[in-house]
Amino acid sequence: MDLKIFERMESEVRGYIRSFPVVFTQARGSLLIDEENTEYVDFFSGAGTLNYGHNNPVLKRRLLEYLDTDGVVHGLDMATGAKKYFLETVKRVLFAPRGWNYKLQFTGPTGTNAVEAALKLARQVKGRSNVISFTRGFHGVSGGSLAATANRKFRQAAGFSLANVTFMPYDGYFGPDVDTMTYLERLLDDPASGLDHPAAAIVETVQGEGGVNVASWRWLKDLERLCRRYDMLLIVDDIQVGCGRTGNFFSFEAAGIQPDIITLSKSLSGFGLPMSLVLFRPELDIWKPGAHSGTFRGNNLAFVTAAQALETYWTDRALSDETARKERLVRDWLENLAHSYRGAGLSVRGRGLIQGLVAPRADGVAGRIAHAAFERGVVVETAGAHDEVLKLLPALTMGDALLRKGLDAIEDAVGAVIGQGLTNVRVLETGGKKR
Repeated sequence: MDLKIFERMESEVRGYIRSFPVVFTQARGSLLIDEENTEYVDFFSGAGTLNYGHNNPVLKRRLLEYLDTDGVVHGLDMATGAKKYFLETVKRVLFAPRGWNYKLQFTGPTGTNAVEAALKLARQVKGRSNVISFTRGFHGVSGGSLAATANRKFRQAAGFSLANVTFMPYDGYFGPDVDTMTYLERLLDDPASGLDHPAAAIVETVQGEGGVNVASWRWLKDLERLCRRYDMLLIVDDIQVGCGRTGNFFSFEAAGIQPDIITLSKSLSGFGLPMSLVLFRPELDIWKPGAHSGTFRGNNLAFVTAAQALETYWTDRALSDETARKERLVRDWLENLAHSYRGAGLSVRGRGLIQGLVAPRADGVAGRIAHAAFERGVVVETAGAHDEVLKLLPALTMGDALLRKGLDAIEDAVGAVIGQGLTNVRVLETGGKKR
């Protein structure tokens, strides 16, 4: 596979090409195909951007129909038919059944643009600069969002001081026996704690980049309670784990909380087209016209596919129920795998179809498993502060046969890296497959 032109012309900042060193030429459903016609099962989904798979035929058909009519492609923030229909669909499919009332702000095309807007708005509304973020959180790599991102690798690349954010321990940071929300409450309650009164707290319900760390419903409820008690806005960053990744369209729904501000991107368009969005309570809309702008905040092609995705997958519970079933399949498979190699220190955590196989930090075990999996035809990435977590992000629409094929390859990769075979033949409760 000749990658010399990429090495010669593309910046050293490139990342995923190093993990997946082939030239991909086609993508279909949950398969990536390289220029030598080798197929790879995609357990990466564009880092959570392709919840409905590559080139989803329903979305592609609607997109091609729109292009064939010479529909507006670029529209800044002008009113277009595509945007109008998207707004109507959001109201009908997402807001009306939930009894919600949010304003929508279309920001620049990526998730970090949505976070930037959310943080700016929160600071304007409250008239305070400090924001609470959490250990191992990831919210983007532009200036404001990077200040709320915890990972040293990203922060060191800033080139300037990152301020106006205070980091607090995420749920489980000190282990299962320490309630980190009690710690935050104590600091907020103490006028001599040194914590500047925050305008907001920003949180991921499941930290993807941070290592598939899962916040409990109780912890999230307590965070909402503290935000209300201490006059802080609650921002939920649903960029990676929203749009159905954890089962419901919004990842926080099962917790019974109501964020003041929600950020969405990645799988929002449904087709891999750039799009990001901020939802916020109407009384927070204190923006002046043009105060937050961007040339590509009106991606009409994304509006078309996003509306079609909502109509196709979110007018009933079918996809949510399927995601819950596949979660059990993947979770059982990984837990059986960890049990089979119980001496290797493997464990499993996740929610919905973001699942992590946690390996020991030493010797880059997770990275070696990911490399071995790629050699066996599976695209999967690592996450966590030490890249110690193999992060599985299959498309929500992936068929069972392909899902099991990918899991089989990962199991073989684990065996190759850890250096021992399975000791037991077992039957998966969800799949009924004996191996």
